[in-house]
Amino acid sequence: MPVNPHLSKLQPYPFEKLRQLFAGVTPNPQYREIRLSIGEPQHATPVFIRDALTGALAGLASYPTTLGSSELRQSIAAWLQRRYGLHAIDPETQVIPVNGSREALFAFAQTVIDPARGYTPLVVCPNPFYQIYEGAAYLAGAEPRFLNTVPGNDYAFDFTALSEAEWRRVQLFFVCSPGNPTGKVLNLADWRQLFALADRYGFVIASDECYSEIFFDEAHPPLGCLQAANQLGRDWQRLVMFSSLSKRSNVPGMRSGFVAGDAAALKQFLLYRTYHGSAMSPAVQAASIAAWNDEEHVRENRRQYREKFAAVTPLLADVLATSMPDAGFYLWAGSEGSDSDFARELLAAYNVVLLPGSYLARTAQGVNPGAGYLRIALVAPLADCVEAAGRIRSFISKS
Repeated sequence: MPVNPHLSKLQPYPFEKLRQLFAGVTPNPQYREIRLSIGEPQHATPVFIRDALTGALAGLASYPTTLGSSELRQSIAAWLQRRYGLHAIDPETQVIPVNGSREALFAFAQTVIDPARGYTPLVVCPNPFYQIYEGAAYLAGAEPRFLNTVPGNDYAFDFTALSEAEWRRVQLFFVCSPGNPTGKVLNLADWRQLFALADRYGFVIASDECYSEIFFDEAHPPLGCLQAANQLGRDWQRLVMFSSLSKRSNVPGMRSGFVAGDAAALKQFLLYRTYHGSAMSPAVQAASIAAWNDEEHVRENRRQYREKFAAVTPLLADVLATSMPDAGFYLWAGSEGSDSDFARELLAAYNVVLLPGSYLARTAQGVNPGAGYLRIALVAPLADCVEAAGRIRSFISKS
C-alpha cells in the first residue's frame, strides 16, 4: 500500500514509549496509582464554562465556519489586549480560533514550509521539546534541527549550534515559552536576539505559549512574543503565537485555542485550514467566549498550582536536582543514573508514574539533554502530589 514516506521518520510518541517501558511491570499493590506523567490538567472545569457549552447545543444544527464567529475572535482579541497590553489587534485578520494548539502547530508547519527551493528546509526546535514540532517538520518535507536547552545555560537557546549554512536553510523556528518541560520563559533580550536572526535569514517564528497562564507571581506574568515585538518597536511580520484554553481554564477536552499575529501568514493558514476541515464546534465556541472573558477562574487555577509547587518542590529538591520553574506546571528533575530505569523501578515499588526526560528529547550535539531527567507534572490534587513526593523520597532513600 502506498504511504507518505515521511511517516517512516516519526518516532513513537513518548507515551507509547512509556507503555513499552512499563510492559511486564506489576506495581506494588500496597499503593494506589498516582500519575504525574502526562500534562493533563486535573482541576475541575469551571461550572460557568460547562453551562455555556450545554447552553449552546442548538448550534450543533449548523456547520461552523473555519474562521469562527466574530464574537469569539473579538473575545480573543480583547483578551490579548488585556493580557499583553496590545493596543491594536484586528480580530478579522490577526486571530484564528483553532481546535487546540496541538493541531494548529502541526498544521501551521504544513502551511509555511516550502520544500521546493532547491534545498531541504530546516525547522528549528528546542531540545527537549513538544513532539509535535518534530512530526510537523518531517511531514512538511523538512528536517528538524534541535537546539539543546540545558540548566548550565539557564535553558537558553545556543544559537551558535547551527552553522551559517544551516541558518540559511531555516524556514520555521518553534519556540515554547513557558517551556515544556523546563518551564523556561524567554525574556526581552532572548526575543531581541531571535528576532534579529529571523530578520537576517527570513524564517517564520511560531511561539507555543499554551502554558502562559500558569505562573507564580501575579504581578509578573510571562512575556509573550507579540508583547515582546511591541516593546521592541517592531511589527509582527513572520511572527505568530499559539495559545489554548486547556491549561488556562482546565478544559483539555474542549480542544479550543487560537493563533494570532502576522496577518499575511494567517491568511495562508486560513486557506489551508479551510481545506483541512478544522472548524470549531459552535457549542465549543460559545464556551470559549465565556472562558476568555473571565479571569477569576484563572487566578484560582494559578493559586492551586502555587500551593502544590510550594509543598512539593522542597520535598523533592532534597533528593533530586530540581527547583521552581519560571512558569508552567512541570518540575524538571535531574536524577543519577538512567531516567527510564528510575521511572520503571519507581512504578514497580511505589506505583508513581513519571515520564523519563530522554523520551522528550533527541540526541543533538552529541548528547540527549533529557537523559537523566524526569518530568513531573503537578496536575493531580495537592494531597496526591505531596504523597507522590513522599514515595519518591522513600524510593531514592532505599535505592
